[in-house]
Amino acid sequence: MLGLKLEAPYSGASKDQMEIVELPLSEPPLCISCCPVQGDLLVGCRNKLVLFTLKHLMAGHNLEVLDFERSLILHTSVTPLQVAYCGGYVSFVSEFEVAIFQILQGPEEISNTEVHTVSNTRGQQAEGSSLGAPPSPSDFDEFVICQRPVELIGKESKSRVLVTLESTGLPEEGGKYHVNYILYRSFAPDLSQTCSVEDTRLHSLQMLPMYRTGYSLTEDGKTSFWEKELLSLFCFFSMPHIGYLYTIGKQPALISTYQYPERSQQAVLSPQFLHVITSNSLQCFTVRCSAAAARDEDPYIDTTMKTCPPVTLDVCALRMQLFIGLKTICRFKNHVILLTKANMEDYSERVKLPKIPSSRKSIFAKREPPVEAEPGWNLYVVNLISASQLYKEMVEYSTKSRTVRTQSSIHLLSEAHLLVRAALMDHNLKDAEEKDKLLTVFRESCVLLGDCFSRFDTKDSHLALPYYKMSGLSLSKILSRAVLEEESANYGKGFIFYLKHSLFEELDEVLNEEMATKVLHILNGTEKSHLPHALCSPCMQNVCRKTAMKYLQNLNISTPSTLVTLTKAAMALKMQNFKAFEAEMERHSEMMLVCGFLDEPRLLIQRKKEQIHPTQLSITLKEFRPGVLVASMVALHEHSKLNLPEAQLFFRELCGKYEEDYVPQLLVDFWEALVVACPQDSVLRDLLCKLTSHYVDTVSKGKLPEAKPLKTTEDLINSCDHYGLIYPWISVMSPESLADVYNMELAKLQALLCGPSVDIISVIPSLESIPEDNNAALSIHVLCKTRLGNYEDSIDSLLDQCPEAVITYASHEFKDGRQALWWNKLLPELCKRIRLDGCQDQVLISCLKETLSVVAMELDLRDFLSVCPDDGNVAFFLPYVMHQSTEKLGT
Repeated sequence: MLGLKLEAPYSGASKDQMEIVELPLSEPPLCISCCPVQGDLLVGCRNKLVLFTLKHLMAGHNLEVLDFERSLILHTSVTPLQVAYCGGYVSFVSEFEVAIFQILQGPEEISNTEVHTVSNTRGQQAEGSSLGAPPSPSDFDEFVICQRPVELIGKESKSRVLVTLESTGLPEEGGKYHVNYILYRSFAPDLSQTCSVEDTRLHSLQMLPMYRTGYSLTEDGKTSFWEKELLSLFCFFSMPHIGYLYTIGKQPALISTYQYPERSQQAVLSPQFLHVITSNSLQCFTVRCSAAAARDEDPYIDTTMKTCPPVTLDVCALRMQLFIGLKTICRFKNHVILLTKANMEDYSERVKLPKIPSSRKSIFAKREPPVEAEPGWNLYVVNLISASQLYKEMVEYSTKSRTVRTQSSIHLLSEAHLLVRAALMDHNLKDAEEKDKLLTVFRESCVLLGDCFSRFDTKDSHLALPYYKMSGLSLSKILSRAVLEEESANYGKGFIFYLKHSLFEELDEVLNEEMATKVLHILNGTEKSHLPHALCSPCMQNVCRKTAMKYLQNLNISTPSTLVTLTKAAMALKMQNFKAFEAEMERHSEMMLVCGFLDEPRLLIQRKKEQIHPTQLSITLKEFRPGVLVASMVALHEHSKLNLPEAQLFFRELCGKYEEDYVPQLLVDFWEALVVACPQDSVLRDLLCKLTSHYVDTVSKGKLPEAKPLKTTEDLINSCDHYGLIYPWISVMSPESLADVYNMELAKLQALLCGPSVDIISVIPSLESIPEDNNAALSIHVLCKTRLGNYEDSIDSLLDQCPEAVITYASHEFKDGRQALWWNKLLPELCKRIRLDGCQDQVLISCLKETLSVVAMELDLRDFLSVCPDDGNVAFFLPYVMHQSTEKLGT
């Protein structure tokens, strides 16, 4: 019992005991609700709701007992008739009003703390409602005050119902409690059916949770258990002739409205059905909880790969069973429990919840003494049939109306599908055999829905595609079903939509010749323009080629296009008719052929199991029209139909070599053409890095390309800015004895390094593989040093290995702010080397003369004499002194 010691009753206890928890209340309780997720209790009293939190306590050694702690009191202006509590969500109803809100812990959001401003009229209405203070004038006792029906969502509902929280438990780590208002709705009395206001009261308030099912392992890695995570939450409440089902997740919304054929007394909701009792019948309606929960679990469920019947699907009544004197109903798992009374005595007043008298003077009704013996009472337990059995009955019924009422058949099959989906989402479904059985039924329902949407021309015909995908049937089996059903060859829009999209996908399945030719025949009669795309599908490789060529010839006559021409060329190759292939390829220019490949990339590439492979047409183009192939691949990349890694794999397989470091010449041609096409910056950096690495590898290893490149150095320099003009001093160093193709690769590397796009610092590490044993390799190293500003090191390298290029180098590089290098670096270095060599090196002497001419022109006589070496050989510099004096006098 609450407040008593828990150890004493259990110490030394050896027999079974009953655990009793007593919850004292300061006020008489009017209604109660237990949370199905956490086990907490919510007790409704006059103008307050009391929350008791379930606790698990340890009493003694390995002995756990349950207890409840009064943690929160919710003060309202309400005397609730019914309450419901689930996962922190609270709802309650009065006579004609319902309110839903959420109790949260932590910092309160601004949107929830804003006070909603309402007009005076609305404020007066709120004060006069049953959720507000009762009207004080005694004159109102003779009248029935009817409010206008209203529905408020979110914080706006705060204007009609205000909840104040009082924390009574220990401080929680999550912080203070606050209220998130979700929904408020008020109804007008239904005076059209009866004059009694009491007969229009709201009843059967209920919250229904649906869980996300999952399978996890314990810490030891052996034992497994089923997790229980709240996925979706629904709230149902009803009036005598109409019921309302709301989803109250992220965005509260009304998903279903139930119109009863006669006055209801009570209703219970489950994920599969809504059971409603009247005075003499038990009625069963379908619900949309599984459709809403499926979209909560997978927001992207409505795609071409999967789908689900809509939440807004009209509800329908499934069964109606007659009973005499129905009084109360409740549900447990797959059972419905009914309480009836056979005689005509009205027992409703004894089981009805406490109500507020119209006089508002007292809320408690006097209870009559119980009757010791009263005949006519009966208790029924109705076992509902399994979901799979009910599904079969609904399918049988739908087949009867399939040819008469198309929409009714689809509606009934959708109901059956949702029924099976709800059974699969049941958290208590742990039997593997039962689950496999339901999955089989689920896939069967997808097939039937796919058949309906494929056969009937409805606005939702496109749903045939996702339902067929969810069924797991192969393309050939679905084609067989369609061929058997449509003997008149009148195929629906949904089937054609499914067929076209399936042929666009990279399926592993390959149709046999008969079925592939049948597909071609179907498309020729319905979608002729789709014939080239269908023939490019991998699953159509066994098609009759003569029939395909016949259909393509007819299509080319009616609607000629480049795509039809290329498809005919590919079919001619499969028929080993190379002459016809050449004739088709000559019909259009290279640019038109590229546009044709852009319309249908599968003419060049095929994807199988996430791998990319060249087609027979690609192999033929590699040998005879490599330029068209490379240009087409560039166009595919530019239109995001091919990325760089896929292109690399494609060209490697096309050339028959799969080594990781192997770079086919066609791949290099593709990179160069893509650079010319000016791709995005991120792709450009990757391309320049690949090209630089390839050029460096070719120059360092001295290997020749396997084929002649498609673009020369001049082509690249003239067509894009990333390849710069080769500096004049590099041309002086270029070798003449090397092969032309090798010299072209070297020139491309030099032009790329002379351009503005390559990051020289990133290139330096790769240059270590290039030895400086010849002028060709030396030009690369000197070029990188120059780009980095190391001019003095560059001069030393050139004087050591290629002095004939020194003057050209200096004339090109020593300009503007670097002109002083002529006399500060080059002139002293030349004089030093000539003295050491004894004036035997005529190249150095010639360089010195050229240098002196430049220095004499740039410096005054005094400055010129100051930079000349003071070693006694003034006679050597005398001509330049005289030349300088003459130039000065002339000016």
